[in-house]
Amino acid sequence: MYVCVCHAVTDRDIAQAVADGASSMRDLRERTGVAGTCGRCAQCAHACLKEASAAKAKTITLFRTEPNLSVA
Repeated sequence: MYVCVCHAVTDRDIAQAVADGASSMRDLRERTGVAGTCGRCAQCAHACLKEASAAKAKTITLFRTEPNLSVA
């Protein structure tokens, strides 16, 4: 869905920016332009940022490996 009409930024664009390292609204604004013109998208963009960050954290947790605790 379009989040920022001024810069044609979608929720997928925000998710990709988070995957590429964005972790704040400032990062999103610098990478995508979201909330940089009229600001009407700021709340929705922030919600998308939080959702994408939570999904990224969950993915990272799922891929962590447990230490090998077996005794030889």
